[in-house]
Amino acid sequence: MDRIKVSDLEVFCNHGVYKEENILGQKFLVDAELFLSLRRAGRSDALQDSVSYGDVCRLIDAEMKKQNDKLLERAAERLAEQILLAFPLVERVKIEVKKPWAPVMMHVSYASVSIERGWHTVYVGVGSNMGDRQAYLEEAGDQLSSDAWIRGFRMAKIIETEPYGYLEQDRFLNTVFAFSTLYEPKELLERLQGLEQEAHRERLVHWGPRTLDLDILLYDDIITTEADLVIPHPELTKRLFVLEPLCELNPYGVHPLYRKRFVDYRDALRDDRRSKKSQRHATRL
Repeated sequence: MDRIKVSDLEVFCNHGVYKEENILGQKFLVDAELFLSLRRAGRSDALQDSVSYGDVCRLIDAEMKKQNDKLLERAAERLAEQILLAFPLVERVKIEVKKPWAPVMMHVSYASVSIERGWHTVYVGVGSNMGDRQAYLEEAGDQLSSDAWIRGFRMAKIIETEPYGYLEQDRFLNTVFAFSTLYEPKELLERLQGLEQEAHRERLVHWGPRTLDLDILLYDDIITTEADLVIPHPELTKRLFVLEPLCELNPYGVHPLYRKRFVDYRDALRDDRRSKKSQRHATRL
């Protein structure tokens, strides 16, 4: 990906663990590397098709002077967040904050912290079969679409489906949300679980009735096997009520683990359902 880079921007401000650092202040050096497509700007020669490095420098200067942080980690995190929020064309950013006068009682050129942050593409499965089902789905969508760390929110059409797994319960309304986010996977999981709690979800029966169910289906193309978060969702390829809305939003997406298109999984499940219906009909005859 193309990039714009600012190196060793000098900012005099007050960050550090020690009292003297916060009172006297010192010089910091900041590197910022912005990743984005510059193709349009290269062809149009128009600033609106790019990002002004002057604006980036002014943002860094203002943000570094905005508050006193104890840790360089915190200063770097704030810079990355503000750049990603302020410049929509930027997909990813690397930040290095250098401290030339680090109080380590030895000679060093500088101490520094370097981080990389960016927008991530996410698909979330959504369901409800208790209370005002549609209101629960729509409220979850409103909450996420208004979150500053989420952009490009899309929602597939809502469908009504039979329960899955545990069958002694009411029919579900299901859909899929798609968006880009600054949340890391565990942070997003916590955010979604918070929305479930606000909807008074109770986890009493596995695959049981619920006011609101939010499952991370896909997060970029990452593959995780952690006990509390498996991505891609392990049931993704088996659930037509997930694949139908997912294919509406991303019909030709490819499963990161199995390298097969979602539309192919959907069509196979559709064929299987039609085959079973035909067999039942033949048996009755």
